[in-house]
Amino acid sequence: MRWMWIDTVVAYEPGRRMVAVKNVSLAEEHLHDHFPDQPVMPASLMVEGMAQTAGILVGSCRGFKEKVILAKIGNVTLDSEVVPGQCIRYDARIERMDDAGASTVGTIERLDHRVGTWERIGSTEIVFSHIDQNRSGLAFPEENFVFGENFRTLLRGAGLDKAIAAAGG
Repeated sequence: MRWMWIDTVVAYEPGRRMVAVKNVSLAEEHLHDHFPDQPVMPASLMVEGMAQTAGILVGSCRGFKEKVILAKIGNVTLDSEVVPGQCIRYDARIERMDDAGASTVGTIERLDHRVGTWERIGSTEIVFSHIDQNRSGLAFPEENFVFGENFRTLLRGAGLDKAIAAAGG
């Protein structure tokens, strides 16, 4: 992952659930072009943040030995905007997991620090594939090009690299 749309992992239940947080700041370049007079977090980047959270969860199930890629976004609802100074919380859960891939569901919540409570603003259904199990005949690099150094830094910061190693990953 070249660009990370999550800042930290705040909850992790191996093989079941992961919760990550993104703090939205006016210092982020993309907000200056996404409605200059009224900056909002683009919906596509919120979906990407959820996909990263769910993808990390799916990859962690087998110790990141497989290349996990987004295969399908089945359904997304986003009912409210997120503006600088607010936080986004992504709560991803695995619905199904097999050798071919996994399906996940998730909720997206927003925290306005002035109010102090999380508010649900959306939901997702996302499917991932293990491309190592592809039947197309295409060859992919041996190294795991999906989970790069930014990803490993995120795991170390959340203390998950030790948890994943202890689980055999």
